Amino acid sequence: MTRPAVHIVDDDPNLYRAMSRLLRTCNCRVQNYSSVSQFLSQRLSPKPACLVLDLKMAEISGLDVQKILSHGDGCLPVIFVSGRADIEASVRAMKAGAIDFLTKPFEYRQLASAIDTALTLSEQNLVKRDKLRKDQEAFVSLTPRERDVCIRIAQGLMNKQVGFELGTKEKTVKQQRARVMQKLGAASLPDVVRFIDRLRIAGTIPESHHQSHL
Repeated sequence: MTRPAVHIVDDDPNLYRAMSRLLRTCNCRVQNYSSVSQFLSQRLSPKPACLVLDLKMAEISGLDVQKILSHGDGCLPVIFVSGRADIEASVRAMKAGAIDFLTKPFEYRQLASAIDTALTLSEQNLVKRDKLRKDQEAFVSLTPRERDVCIRIAQGLMNKQVGFELGTKEKTVKQQRARVMQKLGAASLPDVVRFIDRLRIAGTIPESHHQSHL
């Protein structure tokens, strides 16, 4: 099994070497980057990972890097490190979802604790992402009419009501409903409701369905 990765972006070579030595005593892969552009140019493995990020970098601030990463899938939690106490920046970082904000010099146990929290969160987010991907694939596997039926039964409509809205016979809706349940691996109507809710919350139901029916 691939070990979790800790990415360190800090332009102080002495500091990131020291952090690397300390972190290699843990069961982690450590990758150092001396610049933001070097880090952002890398294609990261879809495994549990976190980012230890210096607040003040030559090219771009750590807060701006955090903003860029926020447009991703949220599977790379950020831990900030800074050479000075910066209350305003730390508040902004934490509000934007940073795991911790450590002021140099910090104790190894502080960094280790923050990394442990970040990697746990990363693993949880990856599991959620995988489940969402499977939900999306299941929804796409439905025919357009089955999607219409799926969304309507999730709204609580009876077969007869669905048939009236779609202009089909109740018997036909019943058959389509059975196929929906089978394709989704749903054992009951609440399973379908939860399925549609997950897609709706994630904003991944096709826009036409979302606007017309939800």
